[in-house]
Amino acid sequence: MTITKSVTFIAKEGSEVKMKELLCAMVIPSKAETGCLFYEIFQYENDRKRFMAVETWENETALDGHKASEHYRVYKSSYEPFCNDKYSDELEVLG
Repeated sequence: MTITKSVTFIAKEGSEVKMKELLCAMVIPSKAETGCLFYEIFQYENDRKRFMAVETWENETALDGHKASEHYRVYKSSYEPFCNDKYSDELEVLG
């Protein structure tokens, strides 16, 4: 079963550049992880403070491995001062 997550981040006023840097720093190392099928960061054109991370993982084990990675630890310990709000959706697909 694959797992697709979309996580929306709302940057604090004036923190859009730093938020984008932190989120984009996750793309290359995440894509290199075993079980990563898709990982991209998008910034809304009509609201430059809003970002969406979309990721698809082969299974729960791959997602758990991602959450245990060094780059994930750095992101988790760094984003909050620049983020006003964060919410996510998760979809599990059988197959």
